[in-house]
Amino acid sequence: MLSMSGLPGGSQSSCNEEGGEVRKVDLPLARREFLKGSGILMGSLAGSTLLSLAPSSVWAVELKNLNTAEGQAIMAMGRTLYPHKKLPDAVYALLAKALDAKADATKQLKEGVAALNKAAGGDFVKASDAKKLEAVKSLEKTPFFGTVRGECITALYDNDMAYAAFGYPGASWDKGGYLTRGFQDLKWLPDPDAAASPPPFRG
Repeated sequence: MLSMSGLPGGSQSSCNEEGGEVRKVDLPLARREFLKGSGILMGSLAGSTLLSLAPSSVWAVELKNLNTAEGQAIMAMGRTLYPHKKLPDAVYALLAKALDAKADATKQLKEGVAALNKAAGGDFVKASDAKKLEAVKSLEKTPFFGTVRGECITALYDNDMAYAAFGYPGASWDKGGYLTRGFQDLKWLPDPDAAASPPPFRG
């Protein structure tokens, strides 16, 4: 485990994410032809479980305050903090986009990325996983670290792509509730033995 509170340890393969159903969703990916920002993050969903859900195998995200290299560094930092094999780069790009929208944090983010590059020996994005981890840990006490880590919670997990990747079917209150829609569909857990459900107490 890392010494950083609340962060997963080990390599990117350490997360147990097998199982779960993927549902059809509309992925919130921007179209490249409309992007004119200061930075543009682009990639492909090739090899991702989300490929069949997206309108295109190519995704693109526009940045207004950060440049492309800075956005890529924040994506790489997000994956270092919260490594998930199932999440494609497109989800980590949403983290960069969310942080880019915080105009009052632009200076902090730019200086933080510069510090990441310095700690990694030149280029954080191209550094090895071990070097990335070392660089991120070296900034643990900084406001930059707190800003990025705090944004990860919502940007990485509160979006349709993450829901689909992890098998979360979404809210059910407007569809009759969970009792009739997935209440017992814990497909990533083994069935409990009989002792886990004893007969009700009758006084």
